[in-house]
Amino acid sequence: MNLSIVIPLLNEEASLEELFSRIDNTCKTNNLSYEVWFVDDGSTDLSWSIIENMKVQHPQIHGIKFSRNYGKSQALHAAFEKTNGDVVITMDADLQDFPEEIPELYRMVIEDNYDIVSGWKKKRFDNVMTKNIPSKLFNAAARKVSGVYLHDFNCGLKAYKKQVVKSIDVYGDMHRYIPVLAANAGFRRITEKEVPHQARPYGTSKFGTERFVRGFLDLVTLWFVSRFGGRPMHFFGAVGTLMFIIGFLSALWLGVSKLIDVARGIYGHLITNNPWFYIALTMMLMGTLLFIAGFLGEMIIRTNREHKNYNIDEVI
Repeated sequence: MNLSIVIPLLNEEASLEELFSRIDNTCKTNNLSYEVWFVDDGSTDLSWSIIENMKVQHPQIHGIKFSRNYGKSQALHAAFEKTNGDVVITMDADLQDFPEEIPELYRMVIEDNYDIVSGWKKKRFDNVMTKNIPSKLFNAAARKVSGVYLHDFNCGLKAYKKQVVKSIDVYGDMHRYIPVLAANAGFRRITEKEVPHQARPYGTSKFGTERFVRGFLDLVTLWFVSRFGGRPMHFFGAVGTLMFIIGFLSALWLGVSKLIDVARGIYGHLITNNPWFYIALTMMLMGTLLFIAGFLGEMIIRTNREHKNYNIDEVI
């Protein structure tokens, strides 16, 4: 199979039939064998019923229905486990992405041998203050921190080699950082393609400005995990040991100073009256706790196994 097209959705009943029709026409025109995986992320409208009806007429349609809204990352994770195409395309269901871009994305992966081709919505039709400007700031920070130089991390239209989606674990709200996760896993051939964008023809956006706050927090998490996720002792152990040594040397200096005073016949100066005593004690305690945190982190990594944090109601 040439293509697996993954489409997460939440309350998009008005756009599903038109979206699939355009996908079907595009793939048939370009002689591409394909399957479509719709992932209903807890819709409360008729989205799932429409998917079921389309499935009757089009066997290349598949659907995954979540018991409630779990988020886009979990929807992608569930679909990635089931895809069979040589190239996996992700796109949003709101018709702001153009299915007509699929053949060129497919060609860039197959012929140009890219691991990931990410869409770049250079000209956007979103609110300037609430989406465009925050998006530019977010993308600039993401490029700086991650080292992956894409203009639009948030673009839902992306193409992946099958090996990429089978090798990475998309969790939390990390869907916007799949290229970074892939790069950390060794898939370094990442590029972008400028794609058209249009205003949403139906419904309203399911993402507010708070996604940028979560995005920055996820970026910090990703930075830490990418460097120390597999070896937490290297971070916590190193910092804890350094703090313990500083605290121990400070306490040793206080003890030696007290002995020198006694040798000189100077009495009455209590170590506990010196603020350095409490600083040294605190640093030794914190250093010990950080070292223990690193040790426990190592134990958890070696014993814990990732589990799915979503519940699937139905698969068709």
